[in-house]
Amino acid sequence: ITSAVAFDILPLKLHPFSQSTPTGLDCIGWKRRISSPVIADGALDKTALTDDMGSDEDLYEDFRSSNHRYGHPGGGGEQLAINELISDGSVVYAEALWDHVTMDDQELGFKAGDVIEVMDATNKEWWWGRILDSEGWFPASFVRLRVNQDEPMEDYPLKVEGGKEDDSSSGTRRFGMGQTTKDQMRTNVINEIISTERDYIKHLKDICEGYIKQCRKRADMFTEEQLKTIFGNIEDIYRCQKKFVKALEKKFNKDHPHLSEVGSCFLEYQTEFQIYSEYCNNHPNACMELSRLTKVNKYVYFFEACRLLQKMIDISLDGFLLTPVQKICKYPLQLAELLKYTNPQHRDFKDVEAALNAMKNVAQLINERKRRLENIDKIAQWQSSIEDWEGEDVLVRSSELIYSGELTKISHPQAKSQQRMFFLFDHQLVCCKKDLLRRDILYYKSRINMDDMEILDVEDGKDKDFNISVKNAFKLHCRDAEEVHLFCAKKPEQKQRWLKAFENERRQVQLDQETGFSITEVQKKQAMLNASKQHHTGKPKAVTRPYYDFLMRQKHPTLPTTLPQQQVFMLAEPKRKPSNFWQNISRLTPFRK
Repeated sequence: ITSAVAFDILPLKLHPFSQSTPTGLDCIGWKRRISSPVIADGALDKTALTDDMGSDEDLYEDFRSSNHRYGHPGGGGEQLAINELISDGSVVYAEALWDHVTMDDQELGFKAGDVIEVMDATNKEWWWGRILDSEGWFPASFVRLRVNQDEPMEDYPLKVEGGKEDDSSSGTRRFGMGQTTKDQMRTNVINEIISTERDYIKHLKDICEGYIKQCRKRADMFTEEQLKTIFGNIEDIYRCQKKFVKALEKKFNKDHPHLSEVGSCFLEYQTEFQIYSEYCNNHPNACMELSRLTKVNKYVYFFEACRLLQKMIDISLDGFLLTPVQKICKYPLQLAELLKYTNPQHRDFKDVEAALNAMKNVAQLINERKRRLENIDKIAQWQSSIEDWEGEDVLVRSSELIYSGELTKISHPQAKSQQRMFFLFDHQLVCCKKDLLRRDILYYKSRINMDDMEILDVEDGKDKDFNISVKNAFKLHCRDAEEVHLFCAKKPEQKQRWLKAFENERRQVQLDQETGFSITEVQKKQAMLNASKQHHTGKPKAVTRPYYDFLMRQKHPTLPTTLPQQQVFMLAEPKRKPSNFWQNISRLTPFRK
């Protein structure tokens, strides 16, 4: 079965509309029929969907029963082109946008910047690829196709660090049937930066004019708060990117693209790009709100009508809203590749080098804030699993679990020793006791305010304060009182990890103060509410894949059972599968550093 036939027989995902990409609204009478729900003055004709178009079900059947195909049914011409290249015997390389961390031996793990040979792209969500001698499935959304496909794999470093090659090479490389220069490679990268930026502007314009503008006309369907949740500050991003692309085009040398000096543009806009932080932090909320709305048919039809009227490609709204998240993480990779093909004597070299570092910092800042916000849900879930909790919630003062582990705590007056589990958050150390029979159950015992403490390394031998012999010990001493806590680890390396963790905790607190990072009260309350619901109802089951995957098993091992998690950033670890980490304390390792 060919891939084209397979996609026609068994669609990859259930969707009420055709997977084709209409080239115009006058096709098969759609212009006349769909123009009525979304009209210029903002009022929706209440009878439009029933009188002119028939019922909701009729519209549903019209979209489904249309046999007219435009473009590639698998989700775009790019995927079709990849499969044609592979079937012709060509080697196709992709570059990782983000880390893909997996414990599944059928999946291919990699780091951001790794180069993957794409061996099968017939599945829209998961591709089959190879790195050195390892093969496996990986999420297609985690990679981008390499710009210079003709460059030999052996000449391309697996990791691009700082945009510089692992080996010193001449400015000329041989590939294909002829020879090309470093300038030609630089031309390819410059052209990609300019073309993808123009495409991105078109995406942003379509969202703002095709969706937001129409949604604002429907006050009966959307509140301003809902629109803010769904679209975030994407209009601010659109305005910023319009200015940025104009600056890029001014620096673009059409006659000799390799002479273009674009590095200064990225340096000029590095501060403005920080507006992506707000958007990325809000993106999970947008996905949840969209998921809630699209359970109602009228919203599904409305969003599809918006897409068709704007003549947008066949991507769902949540796919369009993911684009800014992907874009800000793509800049460092593009600049690293540009620097690779920029001679040190080039007038743009220093600016590109500085721009690469600047955009890495921007992406890292955004990623870190995103990760911290995601962590508050984990912390809330962890607290909800602790028995006999007393006092304020952890999230009142903390937003990061720095380290956790088992220690022996020695207390006055009789130097009584107790085995306890300790969890070091920013600002506080929480002490818990394991259940005697069920070791996966923890009971809350106490907490220590780390803002008042100083850490003292204790040498092995007799301690004067407690009058006992200790090994692998350290103390927490209160600066303003006579309060002293003595702790012992089982091994010297465990003690060193704890001492390092206390340093990291103070560093994290200072960094948060400098950057102004904070969690809003609304976010804290929502996290605790979500944790409370999950504690009572249990975790949701994993989403099962479509039956189409059966065809793929004939060629490769089983496809991964979960859909790729796209709401991640370059430096973040994707959430692969639901984990009952609060039921087993050993699964709290994602918190650790």
